[in-house]
Amino acid sequence: MASRLLLLEARKPNPNPETKCSENQGKRSVTHLGGGSEVIYSPRFLSSERAWAWFDYLEKEIPWTRPLIHVFGRSYPQPRDTCYVASEGLTDLKYSGYQPHAYTWDEYPVLRDILEAVHEVLPGSRFNSLLLNRYKCGSDYVAWHSDNEKLYGPTPEIASVSFGCERKFLLKKKPAKKEEEPSKKRSKVALRNVHSFLLKHGSLLVMSGHTQRDWLHSVPKHSKPGSVRINLTFRQILL
Repeated sequence: MASRLLLLEARKPNPNPETKCSENQGKRSVTHLGGGSEVIYSPRFLSSERAWAWFDYLEKEIPWTRPLIHVFGRSYPQPRDTCYVASEGLTDLKYSGYQPHAYTWDEYPVLRDILEAVHEVLPGSRFNSLLLNRYKCGSDYVAWHSDNEKLYGPTPEIASVSFGCERKFLLKKKPAKKEEEPSKKRSKVALRNVHSFLLKHGSLLVMSGHTQRDWLHSVPKHSKPGSVRINLTFRQILL
């Protein structure tokens, strides 16, 4: 899969000036997790100029909200801002007792431009929904989870584009449903089954295969205050 770099003539005022596409010479890593699970990471999916132009648009134009979620019988504000965009006629998204309002692509046309950039480097992908998250500081995070909802099918492909402050993205193997192993052996196995990626400004990370079935992922809290990070996760809801 060849990545492409979008070059920006000028950052302002238009977030989508005329651009030319050229081959991205940045590194692309492929991590085979085993069992049909795979992660692809392109740290320089977008040029810095184009990424900052889109960051400015997302920060100013998206109707961010911080909803109340319900987990294990408790209710509390979600530790990050969010927004949801989806094509018409799809199954409603619902997680942790919260059902976000689905905005349309036409309401925020720049999101469609970002979607097209992702489709360009992932031939055959058919993403039709987008969950946006904004981490305003180092204490905003997302806990360990997997995106294994039935509406995405058994082997979903999820493409994640990051803007702004760099944050760690962790993957760890789900515990096996077998007899308990000794704690020391279990700890060594757990360490071997954790992968860490530093999600840079303008990067693209793709999870595919059985990653959602067999693995958990998270964006942990950051000890330093940091600045704003915005993340876009594209998914396909099956009809």
